[in-house]
Amino acid sequence: MRVTRFAPSPTGPLHLGHAFSALTAAARAQGGTFLLRIEDIDRQRSKPEWERRIHDDLRWLGLAWPEPVLRQSDRLPAYRVALERLWAEGLLYPCHCNRRDILDAASAPQEGGPRLGPDGVIYPGICRDHDRSGPLPADVPLRLDLARAAVRLRDPLRWTETGEEAGERKIAPDTLIDSIGDPVLARRGMGTSYHLAVVIDDAAQGITEAVRGRDLTEATPLHVLLQRILGLRVPDYHHHRLIRDETGRRLAKRDDARAIGLYRDEGATPADIRRMIGL
Repeated sequence: MRVTRFAPSPTGPLHLGHAFSALTAAARAQGGTFLLRIEDIDRQRSKPEWERRIHDDLRWLGLAWPEPVLRQSDRLPAYRVALERLWAEGLLYPCHCNRRDILDAASAPQEGGPRLGPDGVIYPGICRDHDRSGPLPADVPLRLDLARAAVRLRDPLRWTETGEEAGERKIAPDTLIDSIGDPVLARRGMGTSYHLAVVIDDAAQGITEAVRGRDLTEATPLHVLLQRILGLRVPDYHHHRLIRDETGRRLAKRDDARAIGLYRDEGATPADIRRMIGL
């Protein structure tokens, strides 16, 4: 049975791009199960009122899902278990660099200038030699030692893409070192990061196909790597087109003028929204 999910963050209004993603995920789950997940690990920006609006907007669009809804803020113990395991295996290290530290080091002549990955500037490994003994540090940013993780996998990472460019994908683990660097798996004040939480939760919910925008395509090899080293199922990935404004820029939560709720208030129908996004 196919299981898909829509996993918004309650940090602002849902816009047309969210509508496209949610409706696409629901359609892909036809005959199976469509789940709603609330990704609220950013407690400073997440607000209950935005979470309520998410439910209202999605129901107005005609979507339904099983209750109760999984909320990431309730899942911190599960993320901690995964971090404890990775720490015990020597795959994590604490990092105290700020953005300026990283940019300055990545811009050094011997680095060849800053390179970009799924999280922005690829981390140049400043803190990689920090002490990794003792218990897992609390409320400290933790990075994955990608080189150590990669050498544990002898065969290529493989997954299936079901989007517009469908087919099998594979990549050698050591290729990720240059293209991703050492990603943050736990952020201060959050207890986890998007990359870790999404793979833990997809496995816990039995997601068989992760439906999401093309902007997350570059992060997929990292997610598959985490799934492999944590012994989790690798779902299929369906990366869909992004909804863009008149200038070609993809919509973001700052684009309140394209918020679903505003269209509702102006008298639009769910059918109107579908036409706007090409469904």
